[in-house]
Formats: sequence, structure tokens, C-alpha cells
Amino acid sequence: MSGTVKSVTSPKKFIVGQDLLGDLSTYTKTYGDHAYVICDEFILERAKEEAGKSFAREDHKSEFVKFNYEISQEEIDSHREAVRKSGANVIVGIGGGKTLDTAKATAYYEQLPVVIFPTIASTDAPCTALAVIYNPDGSFDRYLFLPSNPDVVLADSKILAAAPTRFFVAGIGDALATYFEARACYRKNGDNLVNLKPSLSGLGLAKLCYETILEYGLQAKLAVDQGVSTPAVENIIEATIYLSGVGAEAGGLAAAHAVHNGMTAVPSLHRAQHGEKVVFGVLTQLVLENAPKEEIETVIHFIKEIGLPLTLSDLGLDEFREEEWRLVAETACAEGDTMKNMPHPVTPDDVYQAIISANALAEYYRN
Repeated sequence: MSGTVKSVTSPKKFIVGQDLLGDLSTYTKTYGDHAYVICDEFILERAKEEAGKSFAREDHKSEFVKFNYEISQEEIDSHREAVRKSGANVIVGIGGGKTLDTAKATAYYEQLPVVIFPTIASTDAPCTALAVIYNPDGSFDRYLFLPSNPDVVLADSKILAAAPTRFFVAGIGDALATYFEARACYRKNGDNLVNLKPSLSGLGLAKLCYETILEYGLQAKLAVDQGVSTPAVENIIEATIYLSGVGAEAGGLAAAHAVHNGMTAVPSLHRAQHGEKVVFGVLTQLVLENAPKEEIETVIHFIKEIGLPLTLSDLGLDEFREEEWRLVAETACAEGDTMKNMPHPVTPDDVYQAIISANALAEYYRN
């Protein structure tokens, strides 16, 4: 394939609004009359009640199944078996990123349509043609690249605003990386998330994502602190779920997510959210790029303003052990990860030194 083939890929439909759960069958009936619904435990009963009535109104069948905490190959395989037994013809995922990725992977292997309903705006996972698979112990296993994006993504701003603020803010952290990674990948003419070249549209969406979170992030965070949805909250939901997801997929990832993947090997960071670790990856990438001081200061000021963890100790690191962080750097540079999209060659030693420098910068600006 020519090295100049560029792409923009996105869900067929992205809907933002309120009270979408009780109307779920409106969005699934185009695709099937028997839904297999994978739910996070906390919303399982509510989904059975509200979405269940919606399926009943259409005289459609539905199965509601609990997601078992980790998206491993074993978890996906157990859902595939259950789908085949049930005879379902449309998959729905309701929950956080791992639940949604499980629904996407199950639908892909069973060649069925998939409708995605995030309950937390903590990552851009809902829109992408990608599932991140982990080992049962929580460490990173692999990326599963999917041939198409979800058929429908439903972002219910009431449900997303009612989730704990930490998840909402973690989504902003994940989205913070989108522009910097797309910019790096565009400069390199690297590979985006569908293994084609980054497009101008991808870079443009990523830039709009960055501008939107800088403009509305604090307002939205303060509204979510109160459990309410406002226009600023809906703007941030659009940025963290759609602009970030489509921008990352068309624009590509680089050092920030590669460093995140390395950080999954540090046990004391397991409690940190995906987006929180990605933020530290952004700082590391800016050090690797030798970014201008004002850009680094803008990013750090924003991280502090909306209450994201800034330093490694903020993320929960108990002690800095050189061998552990050498492994993080090594893993971040693994073949097949996205460090290769940096505009200049990067070695594990470069990454290790950038991590130490990023943490020192974070400590300096912390107060």
C-alpha cells in the first residue's frame, strides 16, 4: 500500500443528549431484535429496568450480563460463547472503557453490530476501532485493531455528569494527549490507529479537542462536582469521547500512550486511571520533544487547574526503583507500540531520562 494513504474513521452515529438509556431500542432496532448487553456491575440493575422496558416496547429480546472487571481474552471468549447460545444479533456495551472494549471485541469476533453506551467519560475508547486487551493480572497484553468503528455511540450527559468527578477528569487527561500525539505522528508521517497515514482532518480534530478542553475543562469539572450537566459539560463530553477518539484514530498516537503502556507494569500505579497515567505520558513526551517552556507551562497549569495527578507520587508511586522504570522505558519502546511515531528516533534510555526529567518538572511546578 502506498505510504501516502491517509484516513479519517469514526462511528456511524455519535449521539449526545439526556435520558438515552430508556430509549436504547430506538438505536439498536436498525441492527437487530435481540440484544446481548454487557454491563458494568453498578449500572446492571438500572439498565435492566430502563433499557429492558425499551426493548419490551419493541417486542425485542434482551440479555443483560455483568462484565467481570478485566478485558482479557478469557473474558471475551466467555461472552462469545454466551452470545452464540443466546442467538443475539446485536451487542451493546454499557459501562467504562474496558466493558466497552469487551463489547467491541465480542461483536467483532462474532461478526455482529455493536452499540456503545459509556457511563463514564474517562477515556476516548467508545468511538475507536480498537480494543486494548489486558492480561488477567491487569498488565497490558495487546491492541486488537478492528475493521470498523462502533455502529452507534450514545453519550448520555446526565449519566456521564453523575459519575464521580475523578473519572470525568481522567477522560480530560486522556484527551489532553490527543493533539500532542497527533502532531508528533503527523510530523513523522507515522501510522495512525488504522495503520494508514495521519490526515489533516485527524490533526484538526485533535487540535479542536485540545482547544475545547483548555476552554471548558474547568467549568465542566466544577459542574460535574455538583452532579449537573451544563453546555460546558456537553462540550467536554464531545471533546473527550468523540474529538479525542476520532482525532487519535485518524491522527495517531505517539510517546504519551506508549509510556502509559509501560506504566501498567508498575504495581503501585494500578489504582491510577488510564487517563491519569496518560497525563504523565504527555509530560514525558513534551520533554522528549524539547517542547517550548510556555507550552509545558500551559499543560502543567491546566493539569493542576482541573485536579489531575501531576507527579509520580500523585499517581500513587510508593518508591522510584530504577529497574522498574528501566522496564517501563523498555516496554514503551517495544516493537509495535506507538513510540515509533515520534518525529525522531527514541531509545529506552531516552525515555527513562525523560521520565525522570518530567517528574522533576512536575515536582517543581507542583506548588
